[in-house]
Amino acid sequence: MPTSEQRRGALSKADIAYTHIKNQLEQGALEPYQRVLAAPIAAELGVSGVPVREAIQRLAAEGLLQIVHNVGARVAVIDDHAYRAGMEALAVMDGTATSLAAGQLGAADLERAEAINRSILSMLENFDPALFEELNTQFHEVLYSACPNERILELARSEWKKFSSIRGPGAAVDRDRARESVEEHGELLDLIRGSAPSAQIEQAARRHVLKSLEARTGHRSRLL
Repeated sequence: MPTSEQRRGALSKADIAYTHIKNQLEQGALEPYQRVLAAPIAAELGVSGVPVREAIQRLAAEGLLQIVHNVGARVAVIDDHAYRAGMEALAVMDGTATSLAAGQLGAADLERAEAINRSILSMLENFDPALFEELNTQFHEVLYSACPNERILELARSEWKKFSSIRGPGAAVDRDRARESVEEHGELLDLIRGSAPSAQIEQAARRHVLKSLEARTGHRSRLL
């Protein structure tokens, strides 16, 4: 929920509505196929329906919402083909951004990533798929956020945000894949600490994302 300071700031009402809805999507507060109605959101934010509808159109253009005839806006759920294509794009962007960022990461960054990975490991016994997704996203953000190429960083961040909010086939990872991810995270950190060649780091990061795709869909990517 935006603060009064935000409303008085530079953000337009449509920007505020857009951020509000997108945050709900990213936090999992809206379920797949759930309708997104302008009137309740407008009332909650204290604005008219016009900026909310504008925000909904923007999110639909980004693929986060779908506009369905005689239904209205609802949370997008992508099909198997689109999901695989998107995950492959994510793998390429994340691998590139991570390899470029590797030389910029300091000891504190790597310790933070290690701490997040330990948190994932500690919750495997009482496994929570939603919490895993949150921690996994945080782990990767630590690694790629130091990427010196701003455009590649923007693309990587955009793909990660999209796949934290859009649901695809078999979107929820299971405990076995989560445990494998912890091990792959550790291997990736070892490569970065050991100043491995950029191409090796990029391949490891890309393979990690693609193995998650394979585990969720049963399809081996052509990029593996």
